Amino acid sequence: MEDCIFCKIANKEINSEIVYEDDDFVVFKDIKPKAPFHVLIVPKKHIKWLNDLDENDLELAGKMLLLAVKIAKENKVENAYQVKVHVGEKGGQEIFHLHMHIFGWPE
Repeated sequence: MEDCIFCKIANKEINSEIVYEDDDFVVFKDIKPKAPFHVLIVPKKHIKWLNDLDENDLELAGKMLLLAVKIAKENKVENAYQVKVHVGEKGGQEIFHLHMHIFGWPE
């Protein structure tokens, strides 16, 4: 999507502190962290929000959850982290491109 900041980060049009990337996802540090470790897992495919996922996205959704575990382990927060997805403006979603927050506290 043309005006989507997360699409621009995924396409390297905007710099960000990327901690992981593969063919389907980009993971980068939040610019306003709410925990000692705070990253966003963002699918490269533009999906507006969680409600737009369907049966065709099962693999993507599963991979997103497993990626959260992988990132938590790699960053030593696997015993103290939260995974959060905001849905809709009233639900706290600020960027309308599906993304998952990982908030972590190193031991």
